[in-house]
Order: sequence, then structure tokens, then C-alpha cells
Amino acid sequence: MKADYNQILELIHQLSEREIEKLTITLQSEMSSKKTSNSIQKLISKAPTWSDSDFDDYKKARNYINKSRIA
Repeated sequence: MKADYNQILELIHQLSEREIEKLTITLQSEMSSKKTSNSIQKLISKAPTWSDSDFDDYKKARNYINKSRIA
């Protein structure tokens, strides 16, 4: 179903006061969730990352740890 702004308003005006309050809370929650998601995504995209040598060091250490557990 594709509705334009006016159609949506008409549908909203058909709701009871209680249903409008519920819709408002739901929309606010969705918007808040979306903002949080975008903030986390921005944080992750700007976070420092490992260099190739850092990752190689990690793999060597992980390999060493894994081998030491076997014995």
C-alpha cells in the first residue's frame, strides 16, 4: 500500500485518541531507535582500526594461545 501524506493524515484522524497516543509513542520509539542505530554506525565507521601488522601480531598470538591449549 502506497499512501501520500494527506491519505495518512486522513487515516490518523479516523483513529481514537488512545490509538493516536499509541501511534505517537510507537513513532517516537522508532525514531529514537533509528537515531541510536545511526549514531552507533557513525561511531564504528570513525573508530580506529588495526593496521596489517597489528592484525598479524594478533593472529600470531591467537595461534600461540590455541596451540598451548591443545597440549
